[in-house]
Formats: sequence, C-alpha cells, structure tokens
Amino acid sequence: MDVNNFTYDSTGLALTEQSEGLSLTAYQDQVGVWTIGYGHTGPDVVPGMTITREQAQELLQKDIASAAACVNRCVTVPLNQDQFDALVDFVFNLGPAAFEGSTLLRDLNAGNFSAAASQFELWDHAGGAVVAGLLRRRQQEAALFESGTAAAESA
Repeated sequence: MDVNNFTYDSTGLALTEQSEGLSLTAYQDQVGVWTIGYGHTGPDVVPGMTITREQAQELLQKDIASAAACVNRCVTVPLNQDQFDALVDFVFNLGPAAFEGSTLLRDLNAGNFSAAASQFELWDHAGGAVVAGLLRRRQQEAALFESGTAAAESA
C-alpha cells in the first residue's frame, strides 16, 4: 500500500498554471519539444495544432493525474499537502523518469527533507543552459515544499 494518497489541490494547480502559461496553439519549447495548453507534450501535439481553453484544462487534468500518481507511488515517506503539491509540479514539468532517478527522491525517501529541498534548484537547465523561468519555478517549488516541512515539524 502506498504511504501517500493525495490529490493535487488549488495551491499546486495555481503554481502549475502560472509556471506553464496557456497556449492554445502548439509551439516548440526551449529544447524543441512541441507543446500546447498548459505545458502538455506528447505524440498527440503536432505543428499547427490548436485547442480550446476547455481542451487545455482537460489535458492539464490528465497530465496532473499522471504526475500525482507518480509522486504517490514513488515517495515512501509521509508527506503533507504542500510537500506533495511541490513534488507534483516538479514531476509535471520534468517527467516521471527524471524524478524517479533523482537525488531529490533518494534524499526524500531517506527522510532527509532538508537535503531534498536543496535539490529543486539544481533542475534549472534546459538544453544545457540555466533558464531564469525554470530557476524561478524551482524556487517556488522549494519554498512550497519547505513551508510544508516547517508546518509538519511544528505539529
């Protein structure tokens, strides 16, 4: 049985929507990946594609569900909602494979929440270069994660 069984809440969703922005027309991201909606990628995204705002929300919910399932499955220590939301945004942006092989997850599952929090900002590169928007996003994720850690420690 999984240790955590959370669903993404409005705080996390607001972070994802703000960080991703909304594009109803497919575009190539900084590393050339075709993207649409709120950061949706995959073989279903092709050049010239357009979607509605409602379709963007549906894709976001599907993508979020996948990221949330990954966090619930991979994290073997108890989390609180803020920690979970920070991790789901991280997985949503980077993908499950990056998270599953990360030092962040290894530190977290070892119970070293402080070391795990320090790992977020290391994931601020795209195409080999630091990206200001990614650094800002990682800082927001780390702050949300640490606010949850502080709340858990004072409880």
